[in-house]
Amino acid sequence: MNGLRSPEQDGAFATLRQFVRKRPNVERCELCAIALPHEHQHLIEPIQRKLVCACEACSILFSHQAGLKYKRVPRRVRWLSNFKMSDAQWEAMRIPIDMAFFFHSTPETRVAAFYPSPAGATESLLPLESWNEIARENPALNEMEADVEALLVNRVGHPRRSGAAVYAVAPIDECYKLVGLIRTHWKGFGGGTEVWQEIEKFFGELRAKAGVPKETEQSHA
Repeated sequence: MNGLRSPEQDGAFATLRQFVRKRPNVERCELCAIALPHEHQHLIEPIQRKLVCACEACSILFSHQAGLKYKRVPRRVRWLSNFKMSDAQWEAMRIPIDMAFFFHSTPETRVAAFYPSPAGATESLLPLESWNEIARENPALNEMEADVEALLVNRVGHPRRSGAAVYAVAPIDECYKLVGLIRTHWKGFGGGTEVWQEIEKFFGELRAKAGVPKETEQSHA
């Protein structure tokens, strides 16, 4: 055979291709393999800080259970409109940029601080005294669930009074989602227009999840 197809065969293959579709990329529960919707539950493995996609049924198994490998990440978002933090307190925490998240790490028995960068989540050594002072003034921080909830801070533009500071207690997966979109969309030295649009969109969606009207502004404390 010379490998050539007849016009009839070409027509048959063309018809067949109309019914062939690439299988969509479907996220699956990493515990039971069931297909997941776009918005789904996550578990976290605190030692490795690894997020695991999970269905509702599997995630319930890890709700409020001490001593298990995974912890269920909650969905609630609390918008801290009256959060108290001065510029001096923020500077004392030695975060190199004006955006970061803080959470109680059970394996390390301390508060961990991370900030997003084009390379991913970068840890910053947090002076404990600074955190304790801020926690005393903001009782909501003492109510955060260890490993799975974080204080998410966005002070970009705040010191120049060109924007309101944002403080929220958010699920840890939302914090890593922010890290991921910055890593994906960052271009050049300053990030580019696209990444800042994505950041603005992210915090707008986070505000909506907290049930806060768009016009509500954060404190400039």
